[in-house]
Amino acid sequence: MPLFSTKETLNLKLNCIPLAQLRELAQNLGINWTGSATNIIRRILEEQQNLEIVNRFIKQKYSEMILERRNIITDDDLKVELSKVKTFSWGVVQGQLDQKIQSEYVRRIVRYDDLLNSVKANLYDEVTNYVICTWFNHWTTVLIEEHIGSHLKVIPTIKNVKGIDIFFDGQPFDLKVTYLPRGYSSNDAMSNPSDLAIWMYENQGAQRFGADNRLFVVLLDVDNPERSWELKRNFNLVFQKIDNFFNEEEVSNRDEVVFTFKRRTYTAIAKVLIITK
Repeated sequence: MPLFSTKETLNLKLNCIPLAQLRELAQNLGINWTGSATNIIRRILEEQQNLEIVNRFIKQKYSEMILERRNIITDDDLKVELSKVKTFSWGVVQGQLDQKIQSEYVRRIVRYDDLLNSVKANLYDEVTNYVICTWFNHWTTVLIEEHIGSHLKVIPTIKNVKGIDIFFDGQPFDLKVTYLPRGYSSNDAMSNPSDLAIWMYENQGAQRFGADNRLFVVLLDVDNPERSWELKRNFNLVFQKIDNFFNEEEVSNRDEVVFTFKRRTYTAIAKVLIITK
């Protein structure tokens, strides 16, 4: 996928704005704000509006979204809650909870009392662990994504659009906050981050397949990879590394990767930030 032009990027940014706010932007620009989102975007593009005006509008709306979340729980309070997690054990393979319930309980156990006893003895703890891990990953990712979206060189999206979470250096990116894949060499990852990006493209789940530009934020405790989850809530370190990355990095054709998925070849722009302890 070649780099996007300024006009193409502007079009993508406008498509990442909800209709009500798109109408507000058009009004601010003195452009006819009636009609569908498609018509409003077309008018804005025809007027060749200043990109910085659009960027400032998006950043302002994004800041308002963060403030709404902080009215529910502040950053400091959320960090305290996340610090209460003492262990990180899925118990159930992510995405396969229903399959486990069906195969190990529903279709195997024939007596009602045996079913209840088995659920209490085994499934309760597994489900609890699964929920805790999912909760931890969600809210640590929220804080990390909000920090990234607030960086001066980043334009976030304010509407969910598949394959686009942020714009950096004039290019759209799908943001992936993750851990080093199990069994992947940490030395190989740090010496050849592009190869790691290709591996993650090629080994993604079929249901979530995407060939969009991606920014991978990979968290790795080099000495204890199994404890990398704790690094994810070390926000002082994580935020510092993120700021350094966006302050120093640029996007160019050198970030292009070519990968194969189900016998088809794809090209994307990929950036990799590996945060280590």
